[in-house]
Amino acid sequence: MASVGGIKGFYREKKKGELTKPSPKPHSAADPARSPALKSSDVQEQQKEAEERLREFDMDMRYGPCLGLTRMERWDRAAAMGLNPPPDVEAILLKCSSAAALECLWEGRV
Repeated sequence: MASVGGIKGFYREKKKGELTKPSPKPHSAADPARSPALKSSDVQEQQKEAEERLREFDMDMRYGPCLGLTRMERWDRAAAMGLNPPPDVEAILLKCSSAAALECLWEGRV
């Protein structure tokens, strides 16, 4: 048995002048439950950027060899020799509290 109305009953007809209801927009700034998650992801992003900058410092041979020295010792040596190491690396190293972050990228691998 065929359904009554055929294809017109299956597909809804949308009139040209019909207004649609606006969909509710999410409140990103007003929602306190999402703010800590965003802040923690920002912190993680900053940590990734800092680690990437330290890796670049380790790989740059303009500041001398990095084996046998911590990153801070290498930065100090480069500054004493007038090699102009990047000041942002020093700021990152001064903020670091973990010993692993102060060690060279190649420490324990070579």
